[in-house]
Amino acid sequence: MGRSWRWAISRSPLARASGTFTVADDAGRLEPGGGEQRGGDVERSVLPPVRRPTELERLADWFDGRTGFGRYARMALRKVFPDHWTFLLGEVALFCFVILLATGVFMTFFYTPDSRPTTYHGPYAPLAGAQVSAAFESVMRLSFEVRAGLLMRQIHHWTALVFLGSIGVHLARVFFTGAFRRPRDINWLIGVTLLLLALAEGFTGYSLPDDLLSGTGLRIAYSAALSIPFIGPWLASLIFGGEFPTLELISRLFVFHVMLLPGLLIGAIGTHLLIVYVQTHTQYKSRATREDNVVGLPFWPGQVFRSVGLLFLTAAVIALIAGLIQINPVWLYGPFIPYAVSSPAQPDWYVGWLEGLLRLGLPFEPTILGVTIPSPFIPGIVIPGILFTILLLWPFIEARATGDHAEHHLLDWPWESPIRTATGAAGIALFLVITLAGGNDVIGVFLNVPVETLTAILRVLFVVLPVATWLLIYWLASSQRRRRAAGADTSHIRAGGVAIRRTATGGFEEIDAIEGDAD
Repeated sequence: MGRSWRWAISRSPLARASGTFTVADDAGRLEPGGGEQRGGDVERSVLPPVRRPTELERLADWFDGRTGFGRYARMALRKVFPDHWTFLLGEVALFCFVILLATGVFMTFFYTPDSRPTTYHGPYAPLAGAQVSAAFESVMRLSFEVRAGLLMRQIHHWTALVFLGSIGVHLARVFFTGAFRRPRDINWLIGVTLLLLALAEGFTGYSLPDDLLSGTGLRIAYSAALSIPFIGPWLASLIFGGEFPTLELISRLFVFHVMLLPGLLIGAIGTHLLIVYVQTHTQYKSRATREDNVVGLPFWPGQVFRSVGLLFLTAAVIALIAGLIQINPVWLYGPFIPYAVSSPAQPDWYVGWLEGLLRLGLPFEPTILGVTIPSPFIPGIVIPGILFTILLLWPFIEARATGDHAEHHLLDWPWESPIRTATGAAGIALFLVITLAGGNDVIGVFLNVPVETLTAILRVLFVVLPVATWLLIYWLASSQRRRRAAGADTSHIRAGGVAIRRTATGGFEEIDAIEGDAD
């Protein structure tokens, strides 16, 4: 059997200086005459023996030989990620989803998705002998009798809040920097869809304990669905399994929360990440960045270690919060009773704005073509539908309004697009107002202000604050854009229109702002 040969660069200083090469076989032996003669000297550098491949390497080579996966793996390892902290917001959402899956699987082992009544005989004395649903009883058992069960519930709940929050902040970053523009408008559509799926996933999971607070939220959702003209009763019956409450409701919510919605989320997240990989990342404008390059860290090893560190940091912070701060104590709320309701009460923040719209809604039921429109329809269905439609179609609305249909790979600074920035700020102001309205009873008790007075104030702010915010932010962004266009370094401008520059001797001097920028 013949010997195989390989080329290798010698490690000797002479070879590095002269550029000579030596030839060695697999055992590290030099080929006869393999040394190269330079100036009467023959270099003979014996290379170390070649390491035999391990079984894992053989398996990887076997797999690569049949799939060609190695080429794509090398491409993935060389992918460049922009070096800016705002690009990690999406990773926080991804890591939260992983934590939700892990804790959710744990809780599934102990949860019973059943609305049939049973008697509670657990260690929590205030509810001893109470008639509860099997779902509520299993949550109580998980909280008080399963080792680390309450901690897992708390981690799961807090992670859900952070998950929705990180998605919202990530979308805000994409919106204000214009990262949704062509060709990434398709990923914006997927991102908004992810937000809707996450909202549905959070609400269905929040409702599974079958406690009084979550049951009240389900009754509100049932009323909103019922208010839709023509199809409302049919749709509500389809979702809830009949007239609320029904014995099938918890099992249906369980299927949505554990099977359908997670599957859709996994598919949407995978598609989102695939498109990001194919299209490459956007990046902020700088001297090094251009429309045709990406400046940052390679996936391996830089971005991998950063992402792994962020994963552990996210998990640690959430676990710390879950261990120290109580959330959703269902034993204090008690089991759901159809004729009972607790007050003051408010839902989780990500659906609080929907309840806020209902609380701000006017007692107005118009009749159109002989059909009475129930009062929850406009604030509970129409307004959220309009808001999400605008959010979903914003890339196309902006492209149509500005006439800009070109591809963009560099991000805008917020002041570069005053209308977009002002619109986003007005949307945030509107969200804050209606979120506060979702807890108007809690705020009223805390401030000792009648709920009616607080609701009237919030109704005024619902109209005034977004408009005032839009005008203010538009003026600020436009002023900043004009100053930038004039060449002024606004980061050092004082009220008098001058800038401070450090001299060569270590002192400071006042100069004209535009002159200082030119320097």
